[in-house]
Amino acid sequence: MRIDSTHRHWLLTCLVIGAMASVIYLSYASGGPGPPRGGSVPGLIFGCSGYALMIYAALMGLRKKFPVWRVGRASTWMRGHLWLGFLSFPLLLFHSGFAANGALTYWLMTLLIAVIVTGVLGALVQHYLPELMTRLVPLETIYEEIPKIRQQLRAEADRLASTLLGSAGGTTPDFVWGDRSSKPAQFQVIEIEPEVGERIREVYRETIYPFLMDPDTVKNECANKEQSAALFAGLRRCLPNAAHHFLADLENICEEERQLKCQRVLYRCLHGWLLVHVPLSLALIVLGGIHAVMALWY
Repeated sequence: MRIDSTHRHWLLTCLVIGAMASVIYLSYASGGPGPPRGGSVPGLIFGCSGYALMIYAALMGLRKKFPVWRVGRASTWMRGHLWLGFLSFPLLLFHSGFAANGALTYWLMTLLIAVIVTGVLGALVQHYLPELMTRLVPLETIYEEIPKIRQQLRAEADRLASTLLGSAGGTTPDFVWGDRSSKPAQFQVIEIEPEVGERIREVYRETIYPFLMDPDTVKNECANKEQSAALFAGLRRCLPNAAHHFLADLENICEEERQLKCQRVLYRCLHGWLLVHVPLSLALIVLGGIHAVMALWY
């Protein structure tokens, strides 16, 4: 979710409400014995308003879980979750009088700050990371399809290596898992010296093959764009021009695999913060409800 001009109305509204709440709080604090307590009329208004905004922010999770519920647009819920959730912070601070009296209120204050901080960080991540992903991963694909695409890339790399080494008069590599029966319609024998063919076989077996098998953990020349370019440039100098398109395809496969790896990392950053924000938010809602019941009871 990008924070653009469509958020201006929400921002201005929250600023106005926050300014009005600040005036009420300061007026009450300056005209009385001190800041409003949680049980005072202003304190109760601040507390109920802030808790209601937190409930609204939490309901967005249900709205996303059940998209068939046509209760407002998803974009509206997202903007409301961001800005009204942030507005609940000063209201609840006014409710507490900026003091944590007791263990429960202390943990509520701690949870509130943690939820707001993780929410702000999440908003910044969602604002900047999609643009960064577009720039770093021009071959971005559907995240759930990455394992299938990786399997296809490995099979294609196997076919290329098998064809290149087979056309050179050598045996096909014993580590390929692609369809060995599928060869190009026009098979051209490429004159490659045995030493060069063995060098190609060694590079594929010890560098390209391990990287394509486990690109998330293998750290070799193929995992780095500059080192990969140098590696393939060296291979091109050893091979005739007729074999260069095989190397170009293999190099493109390694590049696409690097982008898939980058996409996985950025995707986890884009959504990983929710693993912290959501549990903290639920804990805050539950403890806030307990705090309200205990305050009314006693």
